[in-house]
Amino acid sequence: MTDRPETLADIDYDLPAERIAQEPIEPRDAARLLVDRGDRVEHRHVRDLPDLLHPGDLVVVNDTKVLPARIPARRSTGGAAEILLLEERDDGSWEALAKPSKKLKPGDVITAEGLAVEMGEDLGDGRRVVRLDPGDADLHDRLAEVGLPPLPPYIQNQIDDPSRYQTVFADRPLSAAAPTAGLHFTPAVLEALRANGITMATVELAVGLDTFRPVMVDRLDDHMMHSEWYRVPDETVAAVEAAERVVAIGTTVVRSLESWKATGEQSGRSSLFIRRPYAWKVVDVLLTNFHLPQSTLLCLVDGFVGPRWRALYETAIAEDYRFLSFGDAMLLER
Repeated sequence: MTDRPETLADIDYDLPAERIAQEPIEPRDAARLLVDRGDRVEHRHVRDLPDLLHPGDLVVVNDTKVLPARIPARRSTGGAAEILLLEERDDGSWEALAKPSKKLKPGDVITAEGLAVEMGEDLGDGRRVVRLDPGDADLHDRLAEVGLPPLPPYIQNQIDDPSRYQTVFADRPLSAAAPTAGLHFTPAVLEALRANGITMATVELAVGLDTFRPVMVDRLDDHMMHSEWYRVPDETVAAVEAAERVVAIGTTVVRSLESWKATGEQSGRSSLFIRRPYAWKVVDVLLTNFHLPQSTLLCLVDGFVGPRWRALYETAIAEDYRFLSFGDAMLLER
């Protein structure tokens, strides 16, 4: 074992298809929670989290809301098309993934029941600049009418209730995918955390392209992280400084907090690629879902707990834990 993962093989494991959760569990906090104790594990549930943390801990969540960013549309020829919105740009245009990108030329307009999408520059890697015209409606209202939750490709069917791909604390619509560790939380869990002397704070990170992109190179040194916008509010900075321990709910919170400490900037764009060995500056405890093989998120977990992630994942598979966005979670201390 090298000092850090160097190739895809170092962050690979065998994920049986039947372990990929296809729908969210009810209630949210019934999700199982594998608790890493270093020399042993405990099998709990997310509803137990208030009793697993300590008074004085600070729980930090990403409160961005997921856009209904998947837009089925039609080309002028009548053929099917699809746009997946990734992020709004400063000039009001959007970065998006488009299908079929090769058949959509700059200036082409595709439509989706009151929403016109004009194709613009090809940015490479399937990304396009697009401009959205919602007619006489507010853009977000129109997107709510025509857009679908941007579920990951490994989830085979749309869900009946789009709110199940939103956290209960979702606020500003910014993200192209859910901060999935936060999906497990319920108002009852949040209330119990506070009752146990555990404080809460928020960050924003607009989940973007790397959620949809696997690592495409064998050597991890050659992987280019796409940047994502983040913000750490003043009140969160103060709460972090006062906390006994900082508990990050998901990898997007990790990237926000660690980017702030690494750069000194409370907002900006993060292309932070966390790999072992990494000098952790903020996060002490991590609650996170089980991630895809050969992903940068698995690199982050390896950076947090080291190579024992393999034994934890093997245990989770053997014990029938549910994996990925609608799956169960693990609680890790570094």
